[in-house]
Amino acid sequence: MEFNDLKVFHAVATHGSVSKAAIELNYVQSNVTARIKLLEKELQTPLFYRHKRGMILNPEGKRLLEQSREILSGMEELKRTFQDHSNPSGVLEIGVVETVNALPAILSSYIQKYPNVELSLKAGVTELLMQQVIDMKLDGAFVTGPIRHPFIEQVEVIQEKLVLVTKDKTFSMEEITKRPLLLYNKGCGYRDRLESWMKAEGIIPKQIMEFGTFGTIIGSVAAGIGITIFPESSISDLVDNGIVFCHELPEPYHEITTIFIHRKDSYVTSTLQCFMDEIVARTRFQQEMTPACTELR
Repeated sequence: MEFNDLKVFHAVATHGSVSKAAIELNYVQSNVTARIKLLEKELQTPLFYRHKRGMILNPEGKRLLEQSREILSGMEELKRTFQDHSNPSGVLEIGVVETVNALPAILSSYIQKYPNVELSLKAGVTELLMQQVIDMKLDGAFVTGPIRHPFIEQVEVIQEKLVLVTKDKTFSMEEITKRPLLLYNKGCGYRDRLESWMKAEGIIPKQIMEFGTFGTIIGSVAAGIGITIFPESSISDLVDNGIVFCHELPEPYHEITTIFIHRKDSYVTSTLQCFMDEIVARTRFQQEMTPACTELR
């Protein structure tokens, strides 16, 4: 078995198509087909279900896919070890929860300093992004912390205050039992904090409606559909314009820390190290003051 055989297998598994894999790898289709057949012969098992529209991994193929990812990732990591540290390049895959207020400044500065790096961003909730860092599908991620995990190293980015967000200026906690909560999917750090507070207070929400994006949630709140929870800094402009209003949560539930995580036992490339250095440099500045919130009654 050759290393290139795994690259061919991974490409076919990803695309579900020999022709698309051939285009990606710049191979002729017959070469791709032959390599897959040789790989199956060597492993003494079929790896795909074949049908008219393409190829789908069978259980044995799925097993090989997981192992091949680790091998391919290790080879890429080995190559990056010998990278020019003064001039990082390549792809940097970063996960991010949607409301990291410091992110634009970090990205802008990093891209200007290191134009040869291709930044790839993937949005998600904390639990999902953490797992993808552990599985080495992401180089790192901005998530809600702190996190305690033997495979995770973390850098504090910013401490913020979580607030309840409503369309109305006045608000009482009893309204949670009367109006829907508009939240990210399970695994979101903000949602976990809100649910911990409600459990401690014995509050049972009327309904929880799940959304995938900040824009959808905050637009629905502004339309009067329900209530949500976000870092105060992420909705400051909307509060200034009177579109929504924020209301304080009691201690300790209102404190939230955004951290940047990466896998502890992975080699830290110059590309990733320069990114983390930029995080530290950019987050030294104090956050701009945000509007005062009304207290819960």
